[in-house]
Amino acid sequence: MTTKTSLEIIRDGLWTNNPALVQVLGLCPLLAVTSTVVNALGLGLATLMVITGSNLAVSLIRNFVTDSVRLPAFVMIIASLVTSAEMLMQAFTYQLYQILGIFIPLIVTNCAILGRADAFASKNKPLPAVLDGFMMGCGFLVVLVILGAMRELVGQGTLFSGMDLLFGPAAADWTLRPLDNYPNMLFMMLPPGAFIGLGLLIALKNSIDGQLARRRAARAEPVIASGRKRVRVTGTVS
Repeated sequence: MTTKTSLEIIRDGLWTNNPALVQVLGLCPLLAVTSTVVNALGLGLATLMVITGSNLAVSLIRNFVTDSVRLPAFVMIIASLVTSAEMLMQAFTYQLYQILGIFIPLIVTNCAILGRADAFASKNKPLPAVLDGFMMGCGFLVVLVILGAMRELVGQGTLFSGMDLLFGPAAADWTLRPLDNYPNMLFMMLPPGAFIGLGLLIALKNSIDGQLARRRAARAEPVIASGRKRVRVTGTVS
């Protein structure tokens, strides 16, 4: 059984083992629907709900399923939760549901969800499993939103356009236009732009990790040097 602390689980989900930047899972929806912030946020929230719920359900039944039916049982749980998320979107955010289209039911095939169910939730108690699922979902959601913001801003010069599709008419005026008469850059709205944006995010994370590792190594050097014993000699040496 894994003995990770809550802080380690949070750090893994958001940074150390981020499903999008480190595990590089869920690339199909990550690259396909992040043309705007609202699309990324809608899919990210649905994924967060599914991965958290599936981790809880898998942890609850972990002692009652055999190895021969473990994976089929996990897939059925995930599929049921995805169907629930799909019906909720149809009821409350129908226009956004139509835009996201096939990528909502495709959450079932997201390897990050099944991977966490098998690798963590099936071996841990419900509370750590829920925390792990929630933080992994948040890590995936954050990357989706950042990538969506990058592509929307560079691609069409706006931020938060169409937020009323998710939050209702009150969000119709949330659109930001930092630049007037911005010439749209279609390249960033297409799949190649998504690959470049994700590559930049991964490179940024690797750069930050490298700097942190160098700082830790620099702090460790004085400790190693101080481990050498010194002998103080007093008096006259002949």
